[in-house]
Amino acid sequence: MEQNVDFEIVVIGGGIVGLASAYKISLSHPDIRIAVLEKEERIAAHQTGHNSGVIHSGLYYTPGSAKAKTCTKGRKELVDFAKKHKIPYEICGKIIVATQKKELVHLERVFHNGQENGIEGLEKTGPEQIKEIEPYCQGIAGIRVPCTGIIDFTEVANKLAELIEKKSDGNKVLTSHKVLRFDKHDFFTNVVTNKGNFATKFIINCAGLQSDRIAKADGIEQGMRIVPFRGDYYELKEAAKEKVKALIYPVPDPTFPFLGVHFTRKIDGSVECGPNAVFSFKREGYGKTDFNFKDSWDALSYRGTWKMFFRHWRYGLGEYARAFCRRWFLKQLQRLIPTLAANDIQPGNAGVRAQAVGPRGEPIDDFKIERRKNSIHVLNAPSPAATASLAIGDYINEIATENFKL
Repeated sequence: MEQNVDFEIVVIGGGIVGLASAYKISLSHPDIRIAVLEKEERIAAHQTGHNSGVIHSGLYYTPGSAKAKTCTKGRKELVDFAKKHKIPYEICGKIIVATQKKELVHLERVFHNGQENGIEGLEKTGPEQIKEIEPYCQGIAGIRVPCTGIIDFTEVANKLAELIEKKSDGNKVLTSHKVLRFDKHDFFTNVVTNKGNFATKFIINCAGLQSDRIAKADGIEQGMRIVPFRGDYYELKEAAKEKVKALIYPVPDPTFPFLGVHFTRKIDGSVECGPNAVFSFKREGYGKTDFNFKDSWDALSYRGTWKMFFRHWRYGLGEYARAFCRRWFLKQLQRLIPTLAANDIQPGNAGVRAQAVGPRGEPIDDFKIERRKNSIHVLNAPSPAATASLAIGDYINEIATENFKL
């Protein structure tokens, strides 16, 4: 005898990946009732809402990886979505700049990687071309990436939420609903929240910074843990905004898991500088001194965290120094724009990245999605997940259709 349920599918997490997944399923299966549960008072409150707003090209990612495939596809779909729903965006392009000879080999590697991933319009540049593209930037070589853009991902998320509810009267996007636990039954699961229970046939976990905890509550042994890293940004003051026309990135060092500080002109006209990347003592802590005992214990009692720390301790010390010393942060920025002065920058926003770390201390670089009979768990969806969100949604829809026999 089949149990009546409140929703056929409950998606946990109101960030852009959860919303895109619910949206794509609602398009393919309009008769299915879907709920998206977000614990905060608004959707896109964490990684999506603290995103730099870059529409990534797919340049950096390993050819053939899920990141590479979904970023290229998702970027094009995101632009079409923005056009259709009149969400402001701009394909402004970006430039990756080498400032030292030792970076040239890495720059060449990035260029060939981009070619393998089919990134359109890539162009090598010399010092003169760098000045033409970004007059205040100084470098010895670069790569121009014309298909990179900027957008407000919170606006995208809000539109997705609106479309999910419009698709069917049975669909709901519910904020202030924190998932506490699951009560499993033979043919359904009660999702217990702070505002009541929801009986559902299937669960899709897109909880971002809390994804490993939701998976654990569902009995999933994921072989990794979320370790939070905070990224602090500075912002250019009004008089200095002219020093950045679009997006300026350093050459990434392949031995480190983060891109390094860069300049991003946002869709509202402001210019961000950063971020650094430091361990956060709170999963959703955006202040430099924010602390949560449970979050800290979960990370610091995990062997993989310490193995990662020992592997990258020099890099980590430099990042912490820049987090608390404006002068050292500025020095890093001046590698790309030498004329930048201390009175050109002011403290800006911060974000927290959900970095999945394996037991040997290895940062898990690619997307990681686990499937079970009645659940799907998006355990790792780092950048470029926002850019790729609609393509990830397609993939989640494919898995759900097959696994859940929709």
